[in-house]
Amino acid sequence: MEEELEQNEMSFWDHLEELRWTLFRSILALFVFAIGSFAFMRDLFDHVIMAPCYADFILYRWLCELNKWLIDISPWFDVLPDFCNDTFHVDIVNIKLASQFFTHMTTSFWLALVLTFPYLMYEVWRFISPALYDNEKKNIRWVFFFGTIMFFMGCAVGYFMVFPMTLRFLATYQLSANITEQVSLDSYMDNFLMLIFVMGIVFEMPLVSWLLSKLGLLHRGFFHKYRRHAIVGLLVAAAFITPSSDPFTLSVVFFPLYGLYELSAFFVRKPPVEEPDEEDEEDNEKENEG
Repeated sequence: MEEELEQNEMSFWDHLEELRWTLFRSILALFVFAIGSFAFMRDLFDHVIMAPCYADFILYRWLCELNKWLIDISPWFDVLPDFCNDTFHVDIVNIKLASQFFTHMTTSFWLALVLTFPYLMYEVWRFISPALYDNEKKNIRWVFFFGTIMFFMGCAVGYFMVFPMTLRFLATYQLSANITEQVSLDSYMDNFLMLIFVMGIVFEMPLVSWLLSKLGLLHRGFFHKYRRHAIVGLLVAAAFITPSSDPFTLSVVFFPLYGLYELSAFFVRKPPVEEPDEEDEEDNEKENEG
């Protein structure tokens, strides 16, 4: 048995060779998807990336119908911003000669990264799995699956909720009537990619909390103890992500973040129960006898 284990063990150079092939397959997948994204980027840019710039975006239409429904119930419920404005439109301008070409290239790469994310996670799993025991393999497999799902959910929330709400507020905010609002291509893409990927990473919070709990570095008592601090911090983060003055826009970001906080608390272990020392038990017995 020991001889079989020794034969199955890989040397340092074998691990290096396996890592080289893992990186090669990952880079190849990114390259292939980047080429495909580059080929279809014009249509994707017009109908997906630029979609929040127009009044017929799905979130705006849904909020418009929601506002009408609330007003029909009672005029007191007229608390939402005006999303029924059909004239809403954000003009994107290019002020640098090479911006459109480099935006085409970088956006194709980022889209390829998102599309190949499950495969990249599979390659990471394939590389580290030989070093794990069977019970560890079972847990880590679910970690990668759950992490991938949460990443895509975060990106979806960023695209359909966070970025459109931020864009709508900032594009309609007016400091002076003498200022013509025009958004540069670089500024639009920087905010678009940042908010979507930030939300994708933020949605990994339950997974990170679970891993820290497995390592014994985090337990459920931490979330209960600092819940009030977390609410204040999440409100500040939501206000930073969506710098709007109305409470509805703030709540659109705050409640998903707070839900992630509570979900993280659910996945971590309960605080360990401290057993009383022998000296404490003796003291308690003496007190009872007294």
